[in-house]
Amino acid sequence: MGGKFRTERDSLGEVQVPREALYGAQTQRAVENFPVSGNRLPAEFIHALVLIKKSAAEANRDLGLLNQAQAAAIIDACNRLGDPGYLAHFPVDIYQTGSGTSSNMNVNEVIAHLAGDGNGLPISPNDHVNMSQSSNDVIPTAIHVSSLLAVRDKLLPALRHLHTRLRDKAVEVQSVVKTGRTHLMDAVPMTMAQEVDAWAAQIEACRERIRATMPRLAQLAQGGTAIGTGLNAPPDFSELFAQKLSAYTSQQFRPADNLFAAISCQDTAVELSGQLKVLAVAMMKIANDLRWMNSGPLAGIAEIELMALQPGSSIMPGKVNPVVAESAAMVAARVMGNDSTITVAGQSGNFQLNVMLPLVASTLLESINLLANAVLLLADRAIASFTVNRVHIEDTVGRNPILVTALNPVIGYSKAAEIAKAAYGSGRPVLDVALEMTTLNRETLQDLLDPDHLAKGGLVGE
Repeated sequence: MGGKFRTERDSLGEVQVPREALYGAQTQRAVENFPVSGNRLPAEFIHALVLIKKSAAEANRDLGLLNQAQAAAIIDACNRLGDPGYLAHFPVDIYQTGSGTSSNMNVNEVIAHLAGDGNGLPISPNDHVNMSQSSNDVIPTAIHVSSLLAVRDKLLPALRHLHTRLRDKAVEVQSVVKTGRTHLMDAVPMTMAQEVDAWAAQIEACRERIRATMPRLAQLAQGGTAIGTGLNAPPDFSELFAQKLSAYTSQQFRPADNLFAAISCQDTAVELSGQLKVLAVAMMKIANDLRWMNSGPLAGIAEIELMALQPGSSIMPGKVNPVVAESAAMVAARVMGNDSTITVAGQSGNFQLNVMLPLVASTLLESINLLANAVLLLADRAIASFTVNRVHIEDTVGRNPILVTALNPVIGYSKAAEIAKAAYGSGRPVLDVALEMTTLNRETLQDLLDPDHLAKGGLVGE
C-alpha cells in the first residue's frame, strides 16, 4: 500500500491518501465517510469556491494578514485550478456534512498543496487558505456566486435567444388565422402570431422575474465566519473581499445586509428556485402546445410540422415524434421537482446555520443548467424551424361552428346556439346554415363571420 498512498495527518490522526491526490486528510475522510451517490458538486460550484479563496487571499494580503509570498502562492494556485483537468481532485460526494465543510476543506487542501509545492512556503489549508473564513460563510457565498454567474452567463442569454426566436416566428406567421381552443375544444379565431406572442410574453416575464432576484444573489455571507459575528475576520474583510470578487467576475457583489441571516437561511436560493419553477411551468405549457399543434399528421390537429430530427418508432416505419418538445417537458418536470427539494432544504436552517447547503448548491445549479440547455434547444429546433400547414388551418377555421359567436350581438345567443348545433350536426359551414336560419344576406354574413376580422376582437361590425 505504501507505493500507492501517502500518510497525511489531521486533528483526528493519520490518514492514508492516494499518492497522486492533491487533497489531504480531511478530504480523504469525507471520501470514506460519504460513499452515498457517486455524484460530486458541480464544476461551477468548485469554480466559485476557488474564486472565493483567491479573493480572500488578496483581501488578507491587503489587510496585512498574509505576506506577499504566501498570498502570491495561493493566488497562483487558484489560477492553475482554472484548468478543468484538476476537477478530479474534488471527489467529495454531494451528500456530505450539511455545512459543506468537507468541500471547503477539499478546496483548501488542494490550494495549499499547489501553493506550497516546490517553493518551500509553509501554506496551511486552515491557517492561510481559509484565513478570515469559515465553511459556514464560504459555502453560502459559493451558492450565491455560482448561481448568479450561471444565471447571468447561461440562462438569461438563452432566454433572450428564445424570446427573439418567438418574436421572429410571430412575424413569420402573422397572416395565419387559426381556430383558438379552450378546454381543448374549438373556440373563436385568432392569429397564430397572437398565440406565439403569448409564449414570448411568458418567457419575457420569466426573464424579468429571474433578473429581479439577482440583486439579492449578489449579497454575500462572506465575512460572517462561523455564525455571523465575524469572529477571526477583520472588520474590513467583508467589504474588501466583495470588491476583489467583483473585479474577478465583472459582477457587483457586496456583503449581505445581515450576515447572520445570510448564514442561517437560504431564502434567496429558494426564491431563485421558485422563479426557475415558473419558467419550467411556462416551458412545459409551450412544449405541450407545440406537441398538440404538431399532432397527426392525419388524425391530429396538424396545424404545424416540427422539424424531423430522428425516426420516432422502432416498429412503425415513417413515424416522427416531437422529441425536442418532449425533452423540454421532462426538463420542466425535473426543475419542478428540484424546487420541492430546495424548499425542504431551505427550511433546514437550524438556529444559526442551514445544514443542507451542498444539496441546495447542486440542485439549484442543475436546474439552471438544464433550463439553459433546454431553452436553446426549444428555440432553435422547435420554434424557429416549425412550418405551418396553412391549407389545413384555413379549411378548419372556415368550417368552425363557433364562428357563430360573432352573430350573438345581431341575432342573440339562443338563435346563434341553434345555428351552431345545426352546423355541427350537418357538418356544413356555419355561413350556409345561418343563411337558411336568419334573414341576413350572404354579404352581411360573410362580413360578420370573417375569421380575419374576428381575430382582431372588439365589437362585430364596427
